Amino acid sequence: MKPFRFQQFDIQQNADVFRVGTDAVLLGALANVSEAKKVLEIGTGTGIVSLMLAQRNPEAKILAIDINSEAVNISQTNFINSPFSDRIKSQLQDLKNFETEEKFDLIISNPPYFEINSSEKDILARQRLELNFSDLIKKSSQLLSENGLFTVIIPIDSEKEFTEICFNNNLFLQRKVIIKGIKTSEPKRLVLEYSFKNSEAKIENFVIEKSPRVYSDEYLELTKDFHQFTKKPL
Repeated sequence: MKPFRFQQFDIQQNADVFRVGTDAVLLGALANVSEAKKVLEIGTGTGIVSLMLAQRNPEAKILAIDINSEAVNISQTNFINSPFSDRIKSQLQDLKNFETEEKFDLIISNPPYFEINSSEKDILARQRLELNFSDLIKKSSQLLSENGLFTVIIPIDSEKEFTEICFNNNLFLQRKVIIKGIKTSEPKRLVLEYSFKNSEAKIENFVIEKSPRVYSDEYLELTKDFHQFTKKPL
């Protein structure tokens, strides 16, 4: 499988690990990482999100965990071959059993969001088999620093459930980015940012393509420091 090439790093991929996709690129580019010195990525896959965050914040030290040993191997390879190898590492870890004295300024995840089903494609990455929303949120609330941010990308129809679970774990919505694939389409994804601070959430809208196969100006601006192309979408 061909590597996915960015301006400052390459992403090696294989058939046993969830490939680079638009959700991960959006999460890596939209997440607020400016104040984060310690970052935890849950379910790193190829490592693309962690690498994007490392590029955006040269002071961030990032731990990327995954339950899939193949994901850990390929992400660690991608980290070692990147310009950020001294600040980023991958670790084989089930979040439910993860114990550390550290608190993280940013916890970020592109979590499995499908209910358990009969599909055999990317089961661990796509289905809530090993990690459901409740486990993800509860553990993240325990690992998050006092002023930290918990950031995810999920389908829009999962927002109510996700935010209610966060509320029950003292995490409050700070920012919501409503994402449309095409300008004329209904939104399908949300980037959601939570913290322990109970305040009014900031709402943003984001369009990936202004027409089929034509990127919006905002997408091109958002990813200008990453993508090597300017016209064709992922």
